[in-house]
Amino acid sequence: MPDRPVIHFEPVGPANRDALLELRVHPDQRGYVGAIGDLLADAQACPGCLPLAILEGGTVVGFVRIEADARSVAGRALDPPSLGLRAFFIDARHQRRGLGGRALDALPMMLAARHPHARGIALAVDADNAPALALYRRAGFVPVVGGYHGGPSQPQRLLWRALPDARPPCTTISATFST
Repeated sequence: MPDRPVIHFEPVGPANRDALLELRVHPDQRGYVGAIGDLLADAQACPGCLPLAILEGGTVVGFVRIEADARSVAGRALDPPSLGLRAFFIDARHQRRGLGGRALDALPMMLAARHPHARGIALAVDADNAPALALYRRAGFVPVVGGYHGGPSQPQRLLWRALPDARPPCTTISATFST
């Protein structure tokens, strides 16, 4: 089996902006993701967020936005200190190749290196988005007990994953997160 190109992340900037603006999702995913132009404009207006291009080798294949505090996606502070995953998608032309899972596998190591204070990452996903829920669960995200809340369009599930080298869960965490 040939080696697959490495998945890596680059901050959004002039070098990758045009390629990002070419990204699209399947029509049935638009309600969950939105348009990349809107995502980029929102990220530019949000201090403290980190918009990233997802690359396979040298090709932009997706987008992810990281928040410095999980409060922005969870609606409350989390213990242990956690980042928030605000947006994540792989371009429709690159889906069904395992890139979403590979990106979610690579993301925690990169975030742990950039944000040594953070011990985890949290995200909210629409409760009826079964493919996304399955992808996040395969990537090691677990539901936060009591983490079901209303979203702008529909109820959300709150999921969390430890970052590498995070301290072992304390009783607060084991009582808060379920597998």
